[in-house]
Amino acid sequence: MVRVNGTECDIAGKTISQYLETTSYDPKRIAAELNGDIVFKSQYDATLLKDGDSLEIVSFVGGG
Repeated sequence: MVRVNGTECDIAGKTISQYLETTSYDPKRIAAELNGDIVFKSQYDATLLKDGDSLEIVSFVGGG
């Protein structure tokens, strides 16, 4: 199990990109932090999520 924004998800073995494909997040408008470290967008395809990982996704919202 991987904790995503505080919720346990059964996504161990997937990459960050594979996880994002199953969500409504726009990869161009988010930042990802894995186990306390920022993950560069260029690494989403190569970063494999493992049991016990903690992934935080932050969306950027514009407005005025």
